[in-house]
Amino acid sequence: MAIPFLGKKRRQLPGEELFQDKPITATDIIAPSAITVAADHLELGRRYVKSFFIFSYPRYLNTAWLASTINMDIVMDISMFVHPIPTGDILKKLRRRVTDVQSEIMEKEQKGLVRDPELQIAYQDIETLRDRLQTAQERMFRFALYITIYGQSEQELREIEITLRSIFESRLMYIKPALYQQKEGFQSGLPSGLDMLMVHNMMNTEPLSSVFPFVSFDLSSSDGIMYGINRHNNSLILFDRFSLPNANSTIFATSGSGKSYAVKLEILRSLMWGIDVMILDPENEYKTLTEQAGGSFFEISLGSDNHINPFDLAEVKEDENADDVLRSNIINLVGLIRIMLGGLTPEEDAVIDRALSETYASRDITPQSDPATWKNNTPIMQDLENVLRTMEGTDSLVRRIQKYTTGTFASFFNQQSNISLQRNVVTFGIREMETSLRPIAVYIIMRYIWNTVRSELKRRIFVLDEAWWIMQTDDGASFLFGMVKRARKYWLGVTTITQDVGDFMRSDYGKPIITNSSLSLLMKQSPATIEAVQKAFALTEEEKNILLETEVGEGIFFAGQKHVAIKVVASPAEHEIITTAPEDIARQQQQQMEEQPDATASFENPYQQPGNQPLN
Repeated sequence: MAIPFLGKKRRQLPGEELFQDKPITATDIIAPSAITVAADHLELGRRYVKSFFIFSYPRYLNTAWLASTINMDIVMDISMFVHPIPTGDILKKLRRRVTDVQSEIMEKEQKGLVRDPELQIAYQDIETLRDRLQTAQERMFRFALYITIYGQSEQELREIEITLRSIFESRLMYIKPALYQQKEGFQSGLPSGLDMLMVHNMMNTEPLSSVFPFVSFDLSSSDGIMYGINRHNNSLILFDRFSLPNANSTIFATSGSGKSYAVKLEILRSLMWGIDVMILDPENEYKTLTEQAGGSFFEISLGSDNHINPFDLAEVKEDENADDVLRSNIINLVGLIRIMLGGLTPEEDAVIDRALSETYASRDITPQSDPATWKNNTPIMQDLENVLRTMEGTDSLVRRIQKYTTGTFASFFNQQSNISLQRNVVTFGIREMETSLRPIAVYIIMRYIWNTVRSELKRRIFVLDEAWWIMQTDDGASFLFGMVKRARKYWLGVTTITQDVGDFMRSDYGKPIITNSSLSLLMKQSPATIEAVQKAFALTEEEKNILLETEVGEGIFFAGQKHVAIKVVASPAEHEIITTAPEDIARQQQQQMEEQPDATASFENPYQQPGNQPLN
């Protein structure tokens, strides 16, 4: 048993307090486990740190010369210290200096020596600076710029140092490591605001202003629509997509990230500029917008009264050849038939190509006939079946195509077109179309839109939502790529939207579609697809993390070679039209019931009223 000590209290020996329990403070949490100070670097725990200072500058400094360093994809601290100098002291020194330079110039002249340009320029610079200081247009400062870099090893520090040296020396600036002063260099980069190195250069106001560190791309212009707010500097992102080499756009985002909201805003604002919009809507999300804008909404399904004839032809313009238009249409139809019949053998492919030519010829549509009469003689799918019946070895093709002529799908595929694209906004809703028929319906609608676009030259935007439906087949993806590639010639901008980035990028045409799109909007991405997105758009690690953690309605906006972080914002009136959030729809429903308390029809089904968003 331990016997307690009953004598006097023992005096504590020096150093024993280190082994006593003490409360944990904020300093204990943020401090590294150990610090090692070497001649040319520090070790903070397992991280290596190295500090530099700039000791020489060129005669002239360009605006935002520090941007290339700030935008490097590495972790670094950049600290600046600006110490003002009394103007009177500087004027005294400059007076003495200008006297020395002037006397030296006169001495050379008296000796008959050749004029020294360096002295002449120095004299002019000093006099100019004296004048500007005397009139308070300039001030003088002692300026210091320190850079602290971090790495996992000394080798990584050396690689970063080489990159920094190449960047600065290309601008005639020179940096040095703070040898035997790494501790002071690190402390100078902390937010404490202490200049421990004291390595200064004299600068006046004008070159000092070029060191402004908060530089970012700006996408504001005098023309175009507002896409959102630049999160770097809170400026407006105003842009005209038709001012780029092409007006195509791609939008990649997960479900619920705000991509449809951003597209609807662009549509509303584009309509104000007189741009027509055509939309392929898989979930009827754009119905309210279409009705509010005075457009046409066509429900496309097997039971719908709206029909599109796959055999429709584009109008032949004066600068086009009728033979080329007809041949191009037949090639596209072969691709459609290939999708409809689940693929064709090489022999069947050749038979279909010949059968389509004969089908058009049966209605007097040939390269020799008058193109003005083509529209009134357009064949339908039944005419193709009739031609196939007259050909040998086509029994299999006839049986497979019958479901589109006399079978279940005939009500949609075997009809003449009865719709028009004359309104400023036209939407095709395919929500009620059977899933297995959606790729075919998308292909037919796109062909119909393309024929319309080629017939009349005007500024248009075609919005293809859930583009992965058409990317499921090579023929569909090929047609979309051809449309994107040729859209510029017909003043068309194609907006390709998808949330299934993996399926889109697996297609051979996925990357070329992105390459041929001058605009891109990336919003929140899933961890499963972020690597593919990063590779396709050459994102930095910081941009990759932004897309993984960004809030709804935020992302990265690309316009040509520029890209900025964007936040999509709408006015209250715009929000009421484009929102599909359940809480907003419920609020609109409640307001409508309060405005029409005695309207039984409104109480039972308020979303059937024109201008309201259907409840999906």
